Amino acid sequence: MPLHPSSRVQKAREGLAGRLREIRKDAGISGRELAVRCGWSESKSSRIENAKTPPSDADIKAWCRACTADDQAPDLIAANRQSADAHVQWRRLQRSGLRRLQESTGDLYQETKIFRVYVSDVIPGFLQTPGYAAALLSSIADFRGTPDDVSDAVAARMRRNEVLSNGVRRFSFVLEESVLRYRLCSAETMAAQLGHLLGVMDLQNVAVGLIPFSAQRAVWPMPTFTIFDDTRAHADTLDAAATLTQPSQVELYSRAFERLSQEAVRGAAARSLIAGALASLD
Repeated sequence: MPLHPSSRVQKAREGLAGRLREIRKDAGISGRELAVRCGWSESKSSRIENAKTPPSDADIKAWCRACTADDQAPDLIAANRQSADAHVQWRRLQRSGLRRLQESTGDLYQETKIFRVYVSDVIPGFLQTPGYAAALLSSIADFRGTPDDVSDAVAARMRRNEVLSNGVRRFSFVLEESVLRYRLCSAETMAAQLGHLLGVMDLQNVAVGLIPFSAQRAVWPMPTFTIFDDTRAHADTLDAAATLTQPSQVELYSRAFERLSQEAVRGAAARSLIAGALASLD
């Protein structure tokens, strides 16, 4: 298998190969014995262990079965599937404009029933007004040097966000108070955005929690992430969007969301924080 052009993807593949090698060693068997138990050639075992050949799901199941480590197969299979796209470069996604980036998650949004969203930097896309979205996406387009299709991208985001009004789906948001204070747009646009946030909090299928600046933290502020049902998590960085599907990874982010949720205030206390941010715009 040739080296993947993305060093991160190649590292993920090598990490998977290393985990399989450790499982074999922990079982106390040689590559030859593993091959015999799996019913394939010794060279295949070697190629998999050295990240020369990507294993199939069936290969991973057979490997774990041969090493009496069946419980590790689900995580390894998920790692194998995501190694090719675990880190999707923003530049590649955005080179044809921001509209396609908004539309790329449309099917995922329609399929998901429970959304859990933690944000520490901006108003979540789900909750953005057209004005706020336009200001934010314009800033991103300028920074990235992508085609200027902000108007189309905003329209696509608003269409995508229609899932919020579908009572079948449930949304739980945890936001840092800083999200209410960062000035990414004009005072008028920010006021409208904060007013919209207050309105969204009245929806029966939406729960919004805010972590105050004054909160005694047991968990530190983290980069933005979204959990889709219990099967997938997206974690954003400046240069990449990580798609995480391994059960252990999703569980880790679920645990982080639960801890962060415990530090958030809701109801009247949350509305008071938003009112304070509104007052500061004057």
